[in-house]
Amino acid sequence: MRIGYLIGIILTILFGLSSRKFSQLLPVFLAENAGDVLWAMMVYFGFRFLLVRKSFPTAITLSLLFSYGIEFSQLYQAIWINHLRSTLLGSLILGKGFLAVDLFRYAAGIIFATILDQMMLMYTHRK
Repeated sequence: MRIGYLIGIILTILFGLSSRKFSQLLPVFLAENAGDVLWAMMVYFGFRFLLVRKSFPTAITLSLLFSYGIEFSQLYQAIWINHLRSTLLGSLILGKGFLAVDLFRYAAGIIFATILDQMMLMYTHRK
């Protein structure tokens, strides 16, 4: 079961990085939203990987708390954390500036990941 979540993490990272790198090739709506939606999906799959025996509501709640916590942390603009955010890894994990719309993108990503998760679990249990 964990391997499926690890694959989910890897795929969402690859799709997320690709959505940023090739954004000019995507429709505007996808270019503007895909990265944050995929980031939240990766967070969800990460919690499912770590807490594979926990319930869906637990994974959803932790994913929302983590994602929203990161977004709200962007309101804090100390020099040391802005230095971290100026690095590639820091900007990918911590973001750069608070955007309220990101909260909706994260919720959409977590909902989408949960639906995919449930569908995959139903599919694998039918076999």
